[in-house]
Amino acid sequence: MKQCTHADGLPHPEPGALSDTCPVCLAEGVHPVQLRMCLTCGHVGCCDSSPGRHATDHFKESGHPVMRTFEPGENWRWCFVDHVLV
Repeated sequence: MKQCTHADGLPHPEPGALSDTCPVCLAEGVHPVQLRMCLTCGHVGCCDSSPGRHATDHFKESGHPVMRTFEPGENWRWCFVDHVLV
């Protein structure tokens, strides 16, 4: 089973200023399906089921490897580099 090599020692960032929605979706006038939060910097972006896939775009632009769900009642993380749930 593949494991994430990036999750240990991550900071515990606070969500970005617009943590109730994806700021890029807001600017584009679309609604995200679900939200994800970067565990390196706290950037909040929309999931891959959303039209913009802004959480994935944030990973591609920043290289920050691990995000977590930002949905109430959910508690999982995803490593973009290793392609595994953490």
